[in-house]
Amino acid sequence: MAYSGTVVLVVEDELLVRMAIVMSLEDEGFRVFEASNADEAIDILNAHPEIQVMFTDIDMPGSMDGLKLASAVRDRWPPVKIIVTSGHHYLNDQALPVEGRFFSKPYNHSQIVSTITAMAATS
Repeated sequence: MAYSGTVVLVVEDELLVRMAIVMSLEDEGFRVFEASNADEAIDILNAHPEIQVMFTDIDMPGSMDGLKLASAVRDRWPPVKIIVTSGHHYLNDQALPVEGRFFSKPYNHSQIVSTITAMAATS
């Protein structure tokens, strides 16, 4: 599929889960960067200001979890739209520490694609 112009950062420590969503997004034409923890995500965001949407898991090893990462990204890169996911926590969108969307695992890949598309359209 042709490149849609939308650039996404996927932050997920579980390799198979990360590979599945990255492949799904790439198949839909998104350009995707991937990180296994918040520290890698920050490095990628510093190097790639073209990132429009970050898709992050809550539970990750490292210096911060996905919610703290979402807050840090909102403070440092306000234009980046944020989607948070978890298989262990449930939050509604209003309970997130930033304006964004929450999806429980297992999530529907087509819902993620349509949400990213909608978020990127408002960038």
